[in-house]
Amino acid sequence: MNVALLTRVWRFASTRLVIVTLATLVWGWLLLFFYSQFSEAIRQLANQSPIFKQFTNFGSGNLFTVSGAITLGTQHPLLIALIGIFAVGGAALAIAGERQAGTLEVLLARPIRRSSYLLTQLVAIVAIVALLVAALLSGMAIGVVTQGLTAELDLARFPLMWLNGVLLWAAFTSFSLAVSASFDRPGPAIGLSLAFLLANYFLEILGSFWTDAQWTQEYSLFNHFQPSEILAGKADPLDFVLLVLVFLVPLAYALWVFQRRDLAAPA
Repeated sequence: MNVALLTRVWRFASTRLVIVTLATLVWGWLLLFFYSQFSEAIRQLANQSPIFKQFTNFGSGNLFTVSGAITLGTQHPLLIALIGIFAVGGAALAIAGERQAGTLEVLLARPIRRSSYLLTQLVAIVAIVALLVAALLSGMAIGVVTQGLTAELDLARFPLMWLNGVLLWAAFTSFSLAVSASFDRPGPAIGLSLAFLLANYFLEILGSFWTDAQWTQEYSLFNHFQPSEILAGKADPLDFVLLVLVFLVPLAYALWVFQRRDLAAPA
């Protein structure tokens, strides 16, 4: 890993990171505030209308329990977009973007190996993702305390939930970085990375809205980040193992393909 490059990546992303971190923190708090204020009304409407109840389930979350609301918050499109800015967008541009700008050759002309460059980019982005997940859970913890919901869940289980969330987004980061290492232009890299993210998200949401298609959730990475199960003390170790494997396989491919590529000057 190259410390100078790591610092450069973080410095370049610093302004966006501050803004997104604050937005993520506020989102975590706002979700618990909304739950405490409106969950009872939503529960009454759901009891009166089975169709409404079906559509209050979003992904693996719902608005009927604190843990369900927390799960819903981690799978909401707003949060996906906020973290995806770095986990998908930043990773997809890490190599392909430098190639298009013509700066990758300059970087690699210095005493830095390709593997070191790639791993430094990975560490930089995963660290940012870890910070964002921590900000989200901190906002949720503040919401739980300020809204008087501490009796309904165990805050001591939040660190395990943080680890699960980091592994989920690290898997998307690894895939995006592997795609970035395969292309000379950011367009295809961003397109394929977004397609992978949206395909997983579509499978998760489809199964939550359509009862007959619940099986599709098993094929989504989002289904292996289950805050409600972790908060209930029923975390599945296989979820963690699967996310680690999905993280390692694209990373191995990225290291292999990036070492073998001919990086001629872009046209």
